[in-house]
Amino acid sequence: MEEAAERIGTTLDEQTICAELSRFVCRHLCDAAAVDLLPDDAAAARPPSREPALRRVASAGLVRVLQVQLSDDDGGGPGGGSPAARALAEGRPITATAALAKGMSAGSVSVPLLVQGRRYGVLLALRAGGGFTDHETAAMQYAARLAAVHLVHARRYASAQRTAMDLQRALLAEPGRPHPNLELATRYLPSGTSALVGGDWFETVRLHYGRTLLVMGDVMGHGLDAAVDMNAYRSHLRYVASTDLPPHRVLRQLDAAVSEDEARRPATCLLARVDPARGLAGFASAGHLPPVVFRGDGGADLVRVPVGPPLGTGVGGYELITRGLTPDDTLLMFTDGLIERRGEDIDDSLARLARLRLPARAGVAEVLDEVLLRLDGLHAEDDVAVLAARLRERPGPEADPEA
Repeated sequence: MEEAAERIGTTLDEQTICAELSRFVCRHLCDAAAVDLLPDDAAAARPPSREPALRRVASAGLVRVLQVQLSDDDGGGPGGGSPAARALAEGRPITATAALAKGMSAGSVSVPLLVQGRRYGVLLALRAGGGFTDHETAAMQYAARLAAVHLVHARRYASAQRTAMDLQRALLAEPGRPHPNLELATRYLPSGTSALVGGDWFETVRLHYGRTLLVMGDVMGHGLDAAVDMNAYRSHLRYVASTDLPPHRVLRQLDAAVSEDEARRPATCLLARVDPARGLAGFASAGHLPPVVFRGDGGADLVRVPVGPPLGTGVGGYELITRGLTPDDTLLMFTDGLIERRGEDIDDSLARLARLRLPARAGVAEVLDEVLLRLDGLHAEDDVAVLAARLRERPGPEADPEA
């Protein structure tokens, strides 16, 4: 029992839990073991009214013998059905005999994965040449119940993760549209290795006189709370940005508003107010990584933006810098998941990004996708949000059919 508690449920991954269960019982109690699960929506307090649709998710030992036909030792229950169906219906282990090749037989037991009256699946165990003692059956029943408890936690965790992911995708799917004088491309890549979704986000806000405010932010932490806080920051920012303040004053107002709510997590944020008519961009940073400008020849320039404290601290102290932009330049804003690598200094990570040389005159989406490819964004250790923007060239008089 002590070993079962240590070896079963080491992660919150459903398939891993089932694999640990099958390996444990196969190591100590049987020659072959498998775990079959009911569909997520079928786990219920009531037993299935018909033969359940089980899905095999894990097996161990002599896997080939798991395909044999079983017959109940007690001749089947009142409703008949397979031993697995009976185990689920009656909520108890069901023993059976399996016919093997060359006239050999195997004892089997089907144990329901049962906790708090809810059924999640069945553990099937086989032993060649004999059955199981009551003590061995009780040990498997304990291991199956332990796995079922961990399955409950794993499914709740997965549900919360899906909710956070759906919320984040919904918020990032439709950023505000920039003015037509600006080309825009965005990507969001959830990490395949992090425990929970992060609070990465981006936004665009239309301002007066053809200007657009570009926003990149990252709420500290992970999970549903981070996604909810992300939405709160985004809503606050839209309100403050509507006053058409310069970027450093937008951050100051946003920091003051958010710091009044102690429950809000701190967040980093980078603002870029792009003015296509003047060919200028104004930047301000609240603890966020600086942007990069890829020139028309494919080279890159790191924009050294003065870094103020993260939002939510109430400290303030943000500075504005400006930089010229041409229609050949592509502005890239990103969260730390794009460049950070375990054990690498952040300055080295930024330098690696700045050393990239992309195809000359590449489109906005091409620049973004090429950066993600070169930096292996699909396998990043954290979520990645990126935004690329470029000024649209003004058509000359000869291109105007009304001229």
